[in-house]
Amino acid sequence: MEHITHNKKTGEKEGQKKCFMFDVPCSMNRGFTLLEILVYISILSLVLLLTSTAIFYFSQSNKQTKGDREVLENARRAMEIITYEINGAKSIYTPTSSPNQISLETSKYLPANETTTYIDFFLCGTRICLKKEAQDPFFLTSDSVEVTTLEFTQVSTNGNESIKIALTMNYQDSINNIFPSISITSTASLRSY
Repeated sequence: MEHITHNKKTGEKEGQKKCFMFDVPCSMNRGFTLLEILVYISILSLVLLLTSTAIFYFSQSNKQTKGDREVLENARRAMEIITYEINGAKSIYTPTSSPNQISLETSKYLPANETTTYIDFFLCGTRICLKKEAQDPFFLTSDSVEVTTLEFTQVSTNGNESIKIALTMNYQDSINNIFPSISITSTASLRSY
């Protein structure tokens, strides 16, 4: 049996073996126990799990907000342009109008030596197009949205002609499983001046 005495000046126990490179007794430099390591690992894992979950949630929320904003902005812009053109039109050109297309007779965008011209709104695949007479159609909506419904209904009240416009649009992002959608309806009156 080893006899150990305590030195009151240095606070060390005499006869106790010193650990390599350190001036502390070996019994004081014992390292971590397995239980302590497991507790540290579990706490660290929990913190990492909570942090990664929060980052994932905020990332998904940001993508959803972006999709909502994109759909709303495209629908608003398309509806504003369509109602503006209907409001300024002279009449509805019925031979080429259908529930999914509207043709308007207008005095805007006149070709040379003409007094009236025609503009059309219709679906080009999954996007809304505007076509002016003697020009190629151009898109009113971006390729990040898909228009699933575009309907024009003629409404006549007390001799005033109006067009009811129904529009449904979806955001296209199947990679992140985000599918914001919007359905809006508006009515625009023909204001022949």
